[in-house]
Formats: sequence, C-alpha cells, structure tokens
Amino acid sequence: MDENTAVSRNFIELAIDKDLEEGVYDHVVTRFPPEPNGYLHIGHAKSVLLNYGLAEKYHGKFNLRFDDTNPTKEKTEYVESIIEDIRWLGADWEDRLYFASDYFEKMYECAVFLIKKGKAFVCDLSADEIREYRGTLTEPGKDSPYRDRSVEENLRLFEAMRAGAFEDGSHVLRAKIDMASPNINMRDPVIYRVARMTHHNTGDKWCIYPMYDFAHPIEDAIEGVTHSICTLEFEDHRPLYDWVVRECEFENPPRQIEFAKLYLTNVITGKRYIKQLVEKGIVDGWDDPRLVTIAALRRRGYTPESIKLFVELCGVAKANSSVDYALLEYCIREDLKLKCPRLMAVLNPVKLIIDNYPEGQTEYLPVENNLENPELGSREIPFSRELYIEADDFMEEPPKKYFRMFPGNEVRLMNAYLVTCTGVEKAEDGRILAVHAVYDPESRGGNAPDGRKVKGTIHFVNAATAAHAEVRLYENIVNEDGRFNEDGSLNLNPNSLVTIPDAVLEPSLADAKPYERFQFVRNGFFAVDPKDSEPGKPVFNRIVSLKSSFRLPAKA
Repeated sequence: MDENTAVSRNFIELAIDKDLEEGVYDHVVTRFPPEPNGYLHIGHAKSVLLNYGLAEKYHGKFNLRFDDTNPTKEKTEYVESIIEDIRWLGADWEDRLYFASDYFEKMYECAVFLIKKGKAFVCDLSADEIREYRGTLTEPGKDSPYRDRSVEENLRLFEAMRAGAFEDGSHVLRAKIDMASPNINMRDPVIYRVARMTHHNTGDKWCIYPMYDFAHPIEDAIEGVTHSICTLEFEDHRPLYDWVVRECEFENPPRQIEFAKLYLTNVITGKRYIKQLVEKGIVDGWDDPRLVTIAALRRRGYTPESIKLFVELCGVAKANSSVDYALLEYCIREDLKLKCPRLMAVLNPVKLIIDNYPEGQTEYLPVENNLENPELGSREIPFSRELYIEADDFMEEPPKKYFRMFPGNEVRLMNAYLVTCTGVEKAEDGRILAVHAVYDPESRGGNAPDGRKVKGTIHFVNAATAAHAEVRLYENIVNEDGRFNEDGSLNLNPNSLVTIPDAVLEPSLADAKPYERFQFVRNGFFAVDPKDSEPGKPVFNRIVSLKSSFRLPAKA
C-alpha cells in the first residue's frame, strides 16, 4: 500500500490507536462473552467478528468466554452450539476458552474485599422494596436501612449467605455507591443474590451468584482484556463497570467501548421470542432456516464469507439503526454466484412430450457448470422424448409479452433444442397431464440453423432419469408490516415455509451431500439440509432467490 493512501479507521480503532500510542496498553486483548442461554444470532455474529477482527488487526489475543452467571437459563446445549457457531464463523480462540463460573471464588473474594473497604453491604430489603427505594429518573433514591451495617456484620452475613443460611431472595449484597446518582445503575446496585440453582458447570457448589454487572468487569480484568467492546445498551452501565475494576484495585483495568447493535428488519433476533417459537413448535428448533440464528443460517446454506461481507458492509457505528434484510440476501448471492454449479430443477413439474423425437433414444448434451466461472468445468445432461418443465412455463391462453410455451409458439429448451408447442393433454377435471411439442433436430445447442430469433428460453429435466426430492422455500417468519400484533404476540407470516414434496432435478443431485450448495436455474440458490436429508434422499433448502431490488448505495 502507498504510504500516502488514506486508511479508514472506525471510532473503536481510533480509540485503540490512541491507547497504544499513549502507552495505556502495550498490546490488545479482546473477547466475545456470550451468555449460554440460547443460540447466537446474526447480531452476535457482528460482535464475534468485530472483536476477533480487532485482535487480528492489532496482532493481539482473542478470548471466548461464557458469561454463565445465571444458571436458571443456561444449558450445556447452548455452550456447545455457541462454540460450533463461532468456530464456523472462523474466529480462533486457540486455548483461550474461559467460563465466568471458573472465577466464582475470585469474585467472592472481590466482594469480601469491597465489604472490608466499606464499599458493599448486605441488605435485607425485598426486590420490590429495593425498587421502591431506588427512586426514578427525576427523583433520587433513598438509603437502605441496612446500608450502615458494620464491616464485621456484613462479613458475617455475607458468609452466611454463602453457607446457605438464608432463603432465596431474602438477602443480597449491594455495592455502596450513591443513591442520589443521576445514573440509576449507580444507586447501590445488587452485586450478589441468594439463589439455589444447579449450575451447568459448578453443580450445587454455590447458592449465591454474582450479578452480571459485577461479574463482567472482573472477568475482563482477570483475563487481561484491554478493550471490552460491547453494544450500546451497556453505555449507561459503563460507570459501574469502571467502579468495579477500580474499587477492586485491578492493575491495568480494561476499557469499555460501546458500538451500535445490529438490528435487521423483518426478522426475530430476541432470544426470548425465538425460544417462544421453539417451545410452541412453530419452528423446527433453534436452527430452523426461517430464523437468523447462526445455526439456522448455516443450515439454510449461508456461508461464513457471506456473513463476514454483511458485517463489513454494515460497518461500526455509534448510533442504533436498522439494516434491510435484503442486504444479507445480497451478500449471500454475491458469495455464491461464482462458487455454485448451475443445475436444472423443476419445482412444479408438468410433462413435456416431444412427439417427433425418437422413442427410446437418450442423448447427452454438454453444459457449462457456471458460465461466469469456467473453473467449475462442465457436465453432460440427458435429453429424451419425455421431459419435465415448470407448470408456469406453459399457458393455453397467454397474455401479451408472454414468450414461454403456448400452442403454436416456439421456445428454446435451455442448452438443448428449439421446440414448438403443438397442444395440451388434459384430464376430465381440466388438469394438465402433458404438453406436446415438436423439435427442430437441426437446432442442437439451442440455436436455429437459419438464424431465426426465439425469445423464450425455459429449463427442463429429463423425465426418465430425474431425481426426486423435497424442496423447501422460505420467507421471513414475521410479516413485513410489523412484528407484533395488538396483543403483543408475534405477527407471523403464514407463508414462511412452503414445502414442495416432489420436485424433479438433474440426476446427479440425488447424491448431493449435506450443506452442498447449488444454483437451480431461475429458482434460486439451494443447499442440502443437514438435518432431514438421508443418503440418496436429499432435502433442499432455498437459501435465497436469484433476484432482488436491493442495490448497494453508490460510494461518495
């Protein structure tokens, strides 16, 4: 790169540059700290790739740490799924995999240290009373009647909390900060609570658990994280983050920097809403391809490269905004258009009989696998007297400018021959049984020897050798006109999944393997479902259709 070339930096990189230049830190350590209470979604992907990308850019370290301080919602299943998702995205944490629960003893020691400094006290107020005492955005809170307990009494009570002497919810440990603070998070927040819960990692060892706002900065400090990159909703929590690491007297404390969350239009990202869909059986688990969890996107056929491109195009901002779902679709199209072989599949088949083609004869026609990428090579496709075409590629009484198949019209069978429709065969109830046509034997390859122009081109699958498979077409699971109904329930799209039980495809697709991706001519990009496919019986998920009105904005 020319030394005069401007290098674009986002505001986080500028902050890190300044810290390094001023000697605040001499290295960079970032982390991604998911709570194992659900599967990761597309918004988490942005955070993973941002934190990992910063560590790579500054030749630093990247930690994967599970913030498992609330065992009521946490499961080993979620831990395993998150590890799989992050590895799939390409982030490498080497041997730097941590759990907040590994630090419970150290957190307890920090709490005792704060008590001894007179910075924490045991409070007997109920949760409702604590809320009442906290005040409002316009009115200061008032001190707990237990705020001035002696250090000795607080140590004794806190030890009794750990020993299981108190009922759940009866006692908490609170930081002693400022009940008149304009920031409600600083009004003597709860930092420990009594809760008899079995933890996925520590079992029944503990009956008290630290609150997230207390545990998180300690975790960062223990691990030597330099820059704690988090989303914007934690901005008001930053003073408490700084208070904890300062009062616990950690050397070289981490710095918290906030960035805007990734909001995607017309999708569900909230874990509690996804969990609701899963538990009610509305979707097929957390990896249902209609969702935007990482597992769902992977199952649907998205690639890590497309997610990375999406995150890159979204950028890093300080203010929340929404991103059009069409941008995500644009990214997967861009990634797949040169990678995928283009094969023919007929989703709604009707038989086409070429009456003048020799019965019992099959020929094989050469076809390029991807006209835009010669490196994908070529194949041969079978062609004979009976074929399948899409039902909507034929009309008996077509409107103007309909150039596909209708009686008397000539069309091109893709990569094959020119054929002219001669009629249609129907059942008594009006159903079309077969379309009849004749072909021009001299037009092999799809071009007329006399140079006549044919406007319509349609794809086909040879009937005798066709593979049969289930194909699934997806739309957003929530309607575009809004996510919620008046009663607060989700406004679900009844057409979010359309299942085609017996599509016909080129014969080679019968052996397609899970996660393999293809472009089906005119129908979109598809991937083999890894969950429901069986050997020789693939199920295809449509990743995305071929066309979109979305366009990237022009660069200034």
